[in-house]
Amino acid sequence: MNPEFPAAVPEIPVSDLTSAAAYYERVLGFSIDWGGEDGGITGISKGHCRMFLTDNSFREHYRNKGPVLVWINLDSKEQVYELYRFWSGQQARIVSPPEAKPWGLYEFTVADPDNNLFRIFYDFATPEREGIPGSSSQQ
Repeated sequence: MNPEFPAAVPEIPVSDLTSAAAYYERVLGFSIDWGGEDGGITGISKGHCRMFLTDNSFREHYRNKGPVLVWINLDSKEQVYELYRFWSGQQARIVSPPEAKPWGLYEFTVADPDNNLFRIFYDFATPEREGIPGSSSQQ
């Protein structure tokens, strides 16, 4: 058995698939890869991040509901801030601005029109926890 897992692909519950897909594409910069109203599911992506947007009819069988919270781990504090600036300029629904948290994350939170939340973060304390020389939690 391979102990490695591939990247997770979250399912984001939305009330209107067409308008949600437009928000993810126009405001958040995702690509619409496939799907639509007919099947109740749309695949979106941005770089290595993939997600499924699903409407009520698609989710009815499993009875899963939103809103959900998705964490997206970036590679640096600078990347977090750059994405915050980009999304702010696109009029994304910013819930909280970037901030260094006492638990070792630099993060901000954004919401979609259905109140699903995305916490965009960089774990600046990981190098310190792993004992990497020259690291500090002030990065």
